Amino acid sequence: MPADCCQQGPDLHKKPECVNILFTTTRLVCKDMKILVIEDDADIASNIGQYFEDKGHRLDFAYSGTQGLALALAERFDLIILDLMLPGKDGVSLCREYRQQSRDTPILMLTARDTLEDKITGFEVGSDDYLVKPFSLRELEMRVLALFRRAAGKTGGAVLSSADLELNSDTMQVQRGGVKINLKPRAFHILEYLMRHENRVVSRQELIDHIWSDDPPEGDPLRVHIHSLRQQIDKPFDSALIHTVHGVGYRIGNERQ
Repeated sequence: MPADCCQQGPDLHKKPECVNILFTTTRLVCKDMKILVIEDDADIASNIGQYFEDKGHRLDFAYSGTQGLALALAERFDLIILDLMLPGKDGVSLCREYRQQSRDTPILMLTARDTLEDKITGFEVGSDDYLVKPFSLRELEMRVLALFRRAAGKTGGAVLSSADLELNSDTMQVQRGGVKINLKPRAFHILEYLMRHENRVVSRQELIDHIWSDDPPEGDPLRVHIHSLRQQIDKPFDSALIHTVHGVGYRIGNERQ
């Protein structure tokens, strides 16, 4: 069995045959994803968590379907890893109810069932990919990255737009109304995150967690960067795109009617 393989044995309390792999063999292009793992086997969840956290990502965990659905609806995630067989609410029911709430976060379903009918059911209720146990952690990583890039629009190009503002995440070029705007790297990444969540209110804490991760800054540099962005993105133009939602955070997009 491959060294980086996760399997679910007959004893749920027995640690899966998973070991650390050489993380330098695969470099993540998509940094700092926020992933929800809904898996009732604590050992499998722990191995997934260690693998992705060592790659620089943030993970939350739920160990039942009921808990997982509540967490998925309460917070914003870049991707959900969902086990099929869960206590409280199975993965199929969870996925169906989640999609009924018009949520579009990519979902990768994990299961020991490998029949065509099971896979079809998973896709019909809204899962985006399907991985059968035992699985390779490296294969899981590749599938997660593919789903993330697809959701972020990277497979069809790296250009994000909001009104007449455009941002290219590959070339790090920004322009509004055809006018090129030069941003410092930190300001660029703040703008990119806001544009990837266009018209959604992004909390200050979410932005801080995304930009500074586990090394939160002293003072209030986020406010300074937002002010600088407004001077370059909004002030020279007729309409503002960066809006403050007092007491919550920021939103990018046209002024709401």
